Amino acid sequence: MNILAVGAHFDDVELGCSGSLINHVRKGDNVTVLVLTNSGYADPNGAVVRTDDEALAEGRAASDIMGVELLTLNHRTFYLQFNEETTLHLNKLINERNIDTVYCHWIHDLHRDHQAAAQSTIMASRRVPRVLMYRSNHYDTPHTFAGNVYSDISEAMATKIEVIKAHRSELERVRYKWIDFFTRLNANDGQKIGVDYAECFEIVRYRI
Repeated sequence: MNILAVGAHFDDVELGCSGSLINHVRKGDNVTVLVLTNSGYADPNGAVVRTDDEALAEGRAASDIMGVELLTLNHRTFYLQFNEETTLHLNKLINERNIDTVYCHWIHDLHRDHQAAAQSTIMASRRVPRVLMYRSNHYDTPHTFAGNVYSDISEAMATKIEVIKAHRSELERVRYKWIDFFTRLNANDGQKIGVDYAECFEIVRYRI
């Protein structure tokens, strides 16, 4: 299989679907991760929280752990747009690599970059037989995440934690709470299907 996972920032794919990507790699599938922004940013007072170079280095480290090929665009963090430029780039990548399964952001995510990434990816993937949306944060929105397909990541969970730990700058910012949060989340999703750990996705399209 030829897999494409798209994230707005370095760490989104890792949080939302890295366990499933690790499983794909272990099965011999070809996995590409595309990150759309440079992912550096400052706080409201202008103090730099994460530099572009830090984000890229952490993204490369995480990709090495997953065993995936990492590609990047250079859109500015917080200013990602749903436009023809991004969609065409995704279209070209999907066609060149004969992608048959796409993982993308949940389209109702509160983060504007995540929304734009989802819109662009779903638009470009309109002929891809399998498109699954993941969540990389869990802020409340007026919409409910309708998770309806589960991936058993029990054998990949320990590696997923190492992947998340590669994003040291962000983990320090959140005081390492991501580790506990996603361990509990994936355990809860696993319990729903009778396994130790699982990732849950909302289907856009799934053709067998």
